[in-house]
Order: sequence, then structure tokens, then C-alpha cells
Amino acid sequence: MLVPRDEAPVAARRGRDRRARVLPPRPGRPRIEGAPPTTAVVGGGIAGLAAATALAERGVRVTLHEREAALGGRLAGRPTELADGSGVTMSRGFHAFFRQYYNLRGLLRRADPGLEALTALPDYPLRHSSGLRDGFRRVPRTPPWSALGFVALSPTFRARDLLRMNPVAALPLLDVRVPDVYERLDGVSARDFLDAIRFPAAAHHLAFEVFSRSFFADPRELSAAEMVLMFHIYFLGSSEGLLFDVPGEPFPAALWEPLARYLRGHGAELRTGSPVDGVAPAPDGGFTVTGPAGSRHHDAVVLALDTGGLRSLVDRSPGLGDARWRGQVARLRTAPPFLVSRLWLDRPVAPERPGFLGTSGFGSLDNVSVLDRWEGEAARWAARTGGSVVELHAYALPEGADRAREQERLVGQLHAVYPETRAARVVDARHEWRADCPLFPVGGHTDRPTVRTPHPALMVAGDLVRTDLPVALMERAATSGFLAANALLERWGVRGQTLWTVPDRGRSAPLRALAKWRRGG
Repeated sequence: MLVPRDEAPVAARRGRDRRARVLPPRPGRPRIEGAPPTTAVVGGGIAGLAAATALAERGVRVTLHEREAALGGRLAGRPTELADGSGVTMSRGFHAFFRQYYNLRGLLRRADPGLEALTALPDYPLRHSSGLRDGFRRVPRTPPWSALGFVALSPTFRARDLLRMNPVAALPLLDVRVPDVYERLDGVSARDFLDAIRFPAAAHHLAFEVFSRSFFADPRELSAAEMVLMFHIYFLGSSEGLLFDVPGEPFPAALWEPLARYLRGHGAELRTGSPVDGVAPAPDGGFTVTGPAGSRHHDAVVLALDTGGLRSLVDRSPGLGDARWRGQVARLRTAPPFLVSRLWLDRPVAPERPGFLGTSGFGSLDNVSVLDRWEGEAARWAARTGGSVVELHAYALPEGADRAREQERLVGQLHAVYPETRAARVVDARHEWRADCPLFPVGGHTDRPTVRTPHPALMVAGDLVRTDLPVALMERAATSGFLAANALLERWGVRGQTLWTVPDRGRSAPLRALAKWRRGG
């Protein structure tokens, strides 16, 4: 019998932060006894894979439906052929796998115990068009020295800028608790929060907007609570630091194909290219799941879809939920469109360029990746051709933006950041235009659906759900998937997955006291 790897040594799972929070599951049997219940997991992204893994490991009969041809959701990849005949993998490209992503990394350890598929980048460099540069390699990782070190080392914080700042307005950053942070700051935009603190303009761009734009959102539209939570997760609440890992090969080969083999080894049925048309409650408390190939009864269902997919499926499933829950799903919004452009160039980028660079002030360009510095497939193409593979990201583009024009602009902005690329010929290019990330608007937190639904055997997972835990982005997706599985396993008397998060409050008692004074109690 295959044994789940969720009980690996503590140090290997939680990283370096000794204050990482442990969330044990409710007591129960280690596995299903007797006839196994059946569960349909709808969606094969991070959340769906996490839910399927925790369930299958404990003996639940899992059928996972993914409408696309490959697993991975927003981190999937697809094969394509370049003009020179090379076969490559196209995806949405760069994603930072931070050391704080305890539950996501725990999921990946199922198939890769040593996380050998991930490679560490040496720094998180940031560059503004004015010439200012920042990075996190030399910044201490343990709070509060991390914040003090960043201010001391950063050229964006000059003495006169520090004197202008409003330290009282910044006190909420010192003791972030969930859900308290939403009660206090969800009604304020990220932009207004930063303006109240009077951070230097360059620091807005090079530090704080890094967090807000990670949500693919304009800071004027994003809830300040989400941005402050991000600041806690990555900076003032965790000693893991702001350095990160990236997959050393394209997502399918590095992450999802090994995990798929692991899941099949635990009896899970993985159906790619298998959309679900509707989910209907059954008289016995289970559900009928209908797709192009017909209908099938399941004892439980996990909906692990993106925002548009969840809205659409619930709309096609009139028997699901009650009016309040259906209204919550219907009101979910997606972030503005974003663009990923990958260019295969006929010559190398200058050797001193980093593998990843966050940018600001260069128009719509948010970051540049030189993929051949860290991804094996790109490195092999570059070695064979003498060229390079460069990827550009532009977040929060205007609705209705002209695609051809934005793609052309993005290349022009690359030339401004890395002038040597002006002379390069583009051997081929691929572009990803998407608008499927969840938006966390001002005042929207309490209206978000949670993992549990009006049906005891129907769960929702994904980075769009409200978890009331200090998690975000890919880690929120993985955590919510495990939470969905745990809720079902609890119904069946089985012990679920142990979860980890960064600390759920500020790390320093004096700083927490200051923040409490600011709150007035």
C-alpha cells in the first residue's frame, strides 16, 4: 500500500521559521474503512490537485475532471512548435514558489520529496525607470530586522522621505491577524492605505506595489486588507524572507506529471479534456455530475474552479446551494486582463542580467524573465541556437486593450530595460492573454464564498475562497484544497491533512502593543 508523504519531518515541511503555525486536523481514523465513498473533484489546478491528493491518500475513490488537456490550471503548459521546428512548452511562465508556501510545497513533496524540481534564484531584484534598484538578497529574513534592513539598504528611503512618513498610519502592518485585518482594512483601497502612510513614491513602486500587482490588480481597486496580509506573509510576519524558487523545467514535466503518477498510484481517476456540464443534488445527499460522456453519482463534490468557471457551473446547476450562496458566487469578479509574452531571440541577453527582474515605471511591463538562466528546456534551446528565451509580464491592462498594440509596446519596454535586445531578431513569439484571476475588491471580503457550502458534501476550493487563514495566491489555492478535503474526511470520521501557515499575528509583543493602541483597544 502506498503511504502518504504528509507526515514528513517537521523541519523539511515548514522551512526555517520556528514560529510557523501548525493546524492539526480533527481526530479520526487514518483511512477509510469499508466501502470507500466517491468524490468528484472538478478542476485540475493546484486546489483540485490538493483536494484529490488528501482524499485519495486516505482511501476515498476520487475522480478528477479537468476541462483542459493537461493538469495544472493556471500553471498548466501546452506543447507548441516554433518556426525553427523546435518543440517547446508554452505556459503563463514565471511564478515564484516562496518558502512560505508550506502547504503547496507539501503537496509537491508527494512526488518530489526533496523538491529537486525547484531551483532557487539568488535574489529578488527590482528596478525603476528612474534608475533606482532594490533587492532582497542582503536583507535580513527575520522580522523586524527584515523591514529595518530593507529601509537601511534601499535607495528609495532617503532621510527626508522618512521624516515625511506617517508612522501611526503604518501601525496596522505590525500586527496582522485574520480575519481582524479584513474587518479593519477591507473598506480601504491599497492605494489609499499607502498614500495615508506617505511612503516615498519609488518605494510604492519597488516594494508595496510588488504585492498588490501580484494579484493582477490595480492598487486603486485592490482591498488594502489583502495587500497588508501579503506584507505580513512575506515580510513582517515570517522569517522565510522574500527569496523564492522556480521550477527548473516547464510546469508539466517538473510538477504535474509526477504528481499525476502519484495520484494514480493511490487509485485516483484523472480525466483531462473532461468538462463538467452540471452538478445536481441527489436524494441521498450525494450529487449527480454530468458531462459530455454522461452522468455519474458521487457521494461528495469539490468545486476547484477559477472564478469564471465556478460562476458558469453554478449557473448551469440550478439545484446547487441557496439564494445567498448562489448570489455570492454570481458576484465574484475577475481581475483585469494580463499579458504574458514569450520571445525566442536569436542572440543572448547580456550575461549580467538576472534570471528574473521586477520592473516599475516602464509602462505596462511588470517583470522580465530570462528563462534560459533557470529553465532547462529554454537553456537547451539557447545552447543549441546561440539565442535566448525572454518572457515579459504585464498585469492589470485596460479592459478592451488592443492586443497587437500591447504586445508591441511590451517588446519596446523590454528594449528600454535591456537595450541589447534591440538588435535581436525574434525567432518566434507566443502570447497568453488571460482574465481569469480573482479580484479582491475593496469591501468584498465578507461576500466571498467559503470552503463549506449549504450542502454538507459540497466544497469549494481555490484562491478565490475566503479561508480566514494568512495565506494568499498559490498557497491559498493549495490550502483551500486541503481544507475542502479535510471537511469531507471529517464527515467520514477520517483524520485529514495537517496544515501550516505563517504566524497569525505580529512577531513582536511591543510592536503588537503599538498596533493595538492604534486600534483603540
